[in-house]
Amino acid sequence: MSRTALRICPLCEATCGLTLTIDGTRVTGARGDRDDVFSKGFICPKGASFGAVDGDPDRLRTPLVRRDGELREATWEEAFDAVAAGLRGVVDAHGPHAVGVVLGNPNVHTVAGGLYPPVLLAGLGTRSIFTASTVDQMPKHVSSGLLFGDANAIPVPDLDRTDHLLLIGANPLESNGSLCTAPDFPGKLKALKARGGTLVVIDPRRTRTAKLADLHIPIRPGTDALLLAAMAYVLFDEGLVDLGELAPHVEGVDELRAELGDFTPEAVAEACDVEPALIRTLARDLAAAPTAAVYGRIGSCTVPYGTLGSWLVDVLNILTGNLDRPGGSLFPQAATDRTPRPAGPSHGFALGRWHSRVSKHPEAKGELPLSALAEEIDTATEEGESVRALIAVAANPVLSAPDGDRLDKALAGLDFMVSVDPYLNETSRHATVVLPPPPPSQSPHHDFAFNTLAVRNQVRYTRPAVPLEPGRMAETEILARLILAATGMHGADPSAVDDLVVGQTLGKAVEEAHSPVHGRDPKELAALLTGENGPERRLDMMLRLGPYGDGFGVRPDGLSLQKLLAHPHGIDLGPLAPRLPQPLKTRSGKVELLARPIADDLPRLRRALGELPDGLVLVGRRHLRSNNSWMHNVPALTGGSNRCTLHLHPEDAERLGVRDGDPVRVKGAGGEVTAPAEVTDAVRRGVVSLPHGWGHDRPGTRMSHAASDPGVNVNQLLDGSLLDPLSGNAVLNGVPVEVAAALPA
Repeated sequence: MSRTALRICPLCEATCGLTLTIDGTRVTGARGDRDDVFSKGFICPKGASFGAVDGDPDRLRTPLVRRDGELREATWEEAFDAVAAGLRGVVDAHGPHAVGVVLGNPNVHTVAGGLYPPVLLAGLGTRSIFTASTVDQMPKHVSSGLLFGDANAIPVPDLDRTDHLLLIGANPLESNGSLCTAPDFPGKLKALKARGGTLVVIDPRRTRTAKLADLHIPIRPGTDALLLAAMAYVLFDEGLVDLGELAPHVEGVDELRAELGDFTPEAVAEACDVEPALIRTLARDLAAAPTAAVYGRIGSCTVPYGTLGSWLVDVLNILTGNLDRPGGSLFPQAATDRTPRPAGPSHGFALGRWHSRVSKHPEAKGELPLSALAEEIDTATEEGESVRALIAVAANPVLSAPDGDRLDKALAGLDFMVSVDPYLNETSRHATVVLPPPPPSQSPHHDFAFNTLAVRNQVRYTRPAVPLEPGRMAETEILARLILAATGMHGADPSAVDDLVVGQTLGKAVEEAHSPVHGRDPKELAALLTGENGPERRLDMMLRLGPYGDGFGVRPDGLSLQKLLAHPHGIDLGPLAPRLPQPLKTRSGKVELLARPIADDLPRLRRALGELPDGLVLVGRRHLRSNNSWMHNVPALTGGSNRCTLHLHPEDAERLGVRDGDPVRVKGAGGEVTAPAEVTDAVRRGVVSLPHGWGHDRPGTRMSHAASDPGVNVNQLLDGSLLDPLSGNAVLNGVPVEVAAALPA
């Protein structure tokens, strides 16, 4: 007999509410939850395929341990015994930095991934930390850190109220939004136009989003920062700067004006391939709109000037008075944020507190570039130990990082590797131990990260829709046991990890004068926590200490886990509201418009005024039915237009002697791949496009559907040497490549 259950979708950043149909323990259907306070019934093809993702027969069901060179099924006890012996052996012999940790994108889509990796990193004490952020959004973290003092203080466009939206390097009709959590992003853009608003899209491809725009500008890839700098120049030059209510909270305006003096529309026009008159119009229209928001994403992050471009996005929002303003860009307030501290000067944001061992890349936000992982493993230096052991949690860097061939070989030479992953994929196939989490239907869900980026304040939580299958272990317990094994506490009860965090958090909260529990007994507060397990008790604690929380009785109408469970479709906390100066953590207590690292990097951008590519350049692309490398094993999410083809313009195809469907060879600094040509005028002349996440053709994996149509790994065209220097982010777009018709076999 079938039943229904609610579940928040974990398959992209939109976080839509789902209503699952369940027969026994199998998810047989998924539709949008019309009563969800945030998504209101919206669903995309990924959410509709939840059952297929959940029930993929290639998902691992038991741990694997390598014996005599072969991964074999093992008990959980055997697996964690092996983890404890392997990791502690490396730490004891070589020190904590010899253990690397790689955190993949899916970590931010799970309760376990939100709660436990910070504890793991703190317990290990390693500086060898690598995440998906440095092949994605790290420039935005760095620019936010330099502007606002907090790398996680990222303003988002107020989509429901803005009059003018400028998107640069973003394609939310395919991605569903990124660093901007917005169910039904397409509907919000259509609503913007219906109320008389304006949508401008800057992108070298005529994407689905660009087709919806009032104005599409096919910029030359990698020159976003030049265009934005020229727009800021126009605002100054024509007297259009108007900070409005921001003025008391901003410093460095005059210094910024002086620094941008060289970036005239005429100076940047050739590099960007955008007419000076159009650049001036863009700036004037932005300034003239009643409200406006500039939003840049992965296309403007994964380029040589990613941090400068991300910074300039917010510079334009600030100079037009649209930061922290309804209809502009605002700072969300998540329910699990700590109670806001009083506004005022704080510790600020620092870069380069340590450096990578081999190439001396500076850390950013405590992380080293993922592009540097291979050399940190395979290159010996006199300075410190190489990475000898690796913990990979929901990560597949062999496909997601540049030069996967080198990393593939480096992983094979590790002393020990543990991978927390539901699949035996291109990376986890190298592990000594694989710990498989259960499918999403058997896990709880709350969006710790994405609610800090949501276009409306709200809070939702869903318990597992299906009981944990016998023989499986909850992902929260897997990560708790991993922490114990890695930190010399193997064999302790996993609840000890949650108890430790609760004790530390409450102990700190009672010492803070602005906390609702200031001066109280932390043990008494811990006894008041509710929940079925440690993770729920931690969620209850975070809700109660948060900005909407009950303060453990201080605000009786406030949030708690019990109150949230009584609202299964979530609780709406209202539209985004102005919050400055409270979110600022700069040393000055103000928005620091021209931080020293930014000023020091601007000469590099000036040099780009005279740089033009000689040949073709490569950009990536998204697809609505895909999310990086981890959904290509689901038949319902591949095929059709979601194919690994090389887009190239008809004029370029004719010049190269390539017809639609022909195999073409693409060569870059890191290697070459051969893919079918897809001739289309949706990409501008001089630009070719390959999608990210493909290349499922390596031996030793167990992803049968993905292997049947493997595609090619676009990141193999990169050698990992091109990085944005401020953030360490890999340059994935605007990369020079050679393209030729593949010779007949």
